[in-house]
Amino acid sequence: MNSVIHNNPLAAPHLLVNNFSPRSADSFSPPQSMSGRKRKASEEPDNDRMSTSPSASPSVPNRALPSSSTHRSIKRTRTGNAVGRPLPLPRLLQTLSGDELRQLLQNICDQHPELQRELITKAPRPSIESTLSVLSTYEDDFRKAFPLGNRPTSDYTYNRVRQHLSALIEALKDFTPHFLPPQETQTALSFNYLDGVTNMIHRLPDWDTFQHQRHKNDAYDELSKAWALVIREAAKRAGGFHLQLGGWDQKLLEHNQRSGGKLEEAVGELNTGMGFMQTGQASMPGVSDERMSIRQQLFSGSYGQQLGVGPGRF
Repeated sequence: MNSVIHNNPLAAPHLLVNNFSPRSADSFSPPQSMSGRKRKASEEPDNDRMSTSPSASPSVPNRALPSSSTHRSIKRTRTGNAVGRPLPLPRLLQTLSGDELRQLLQNICDQHPELQRELITKAPRPSIESTLSVLSTYEDDFRKAFPLGNRPTSDYTYNRVRQHLSALIEALKDFTPHFLPPQETQTALSFNYLDGVTNMIHRLPDWDTFQHQRHKNDAYDELSKAWALVIREAAKRAGGFHLQLGGWDQKLLEHNQRSGGKLEEAVGELNTGMGFMQTGQASMPGVSDERMSIRQQLFSGSYGQQLGVGPGRF
C-alpha cells in the first residue's frame, strides 16, 4: 500500500513530503513584476500622511546638488584659458603721448608716401592759437639755450643757440604760407597771424656780428612780402575797410618802425591801398566828414595822438 502511494503521488497529495521549510517560506519575496505594481487607491492616504510627516524620508534617494565651486569651475572652463594678445588700435593710441603719436605718423608717411596727401587733406586745419603755441615752443627752446654769464649778442652765444634759432626760422617759413591767400580766405585771420609772428621776430637779438643777422633780416623780408599780399587782398574787399576798421594799418606802421624800416614793401602796399581810398572818399555815399577825418589821420599816422589813445582803437 505504501509502495503504491509513493509510486503514485497524485493518489494522496496530503501525504506528500513538504519540501518548503518555515525558513524558506519566510524568506520568500514576490516577483519583481509584482513589487513594481502601483499601490491601491486605499493606500494613497497613507502615503500622503507619510509625506507630510517631518520624520518621513522620501522613497526616492536625494540627488546631490553641485556645489558653488563646481559652478565656478564650469564658468572658468567656458571663458577659456588666459592668453596674451596685442592691444586694439584705439587702446594703443590712448597710451601714446603727443610726440610719440607725431613720430609714429611721420614714420608711417615716410614708409608710405602715398598716405601723406590723404593725411593732409583729412587732418583738421590748424588754428592760429595752436600754430603760435608751436612757434612759442621753438622760441622757448631758443631762449633756454642761452649760456649763463655771457653777453646775449656775442659770437659765443650765437654759436650756442644757432641750431635752435634755425629751427625757429624754418618753422616760421613752413607755417606762414598756410595763413596767406588764397590758402586762407579770411584776411582778418591772416593779419592776426602776421601780427603774432612779427612780434616774435622783434624779440630776436641783434647780434654783434653782421653776418649773424641774416636769419632775422631774412625773416623780416619774408614777413614784409606776406603783409603786402594780405593788404592787396584786403584792399579788394569792401573798399579796403578791413585795413582801417581792424587797425591793421597802424599796427603795420608800428612793426615797420620796430624793425628799422625792414617792412617797407608792405608799407608801400598799404600806402597804395589807402591812397586809393582817399581818392575815392568824395564819391563814397553815407560817409560823414568826421569819418573821413579819422581815415586821414589813420593814413598819416596821427590818429589818437590828440585823444591819447593807442593804435587800433578805431
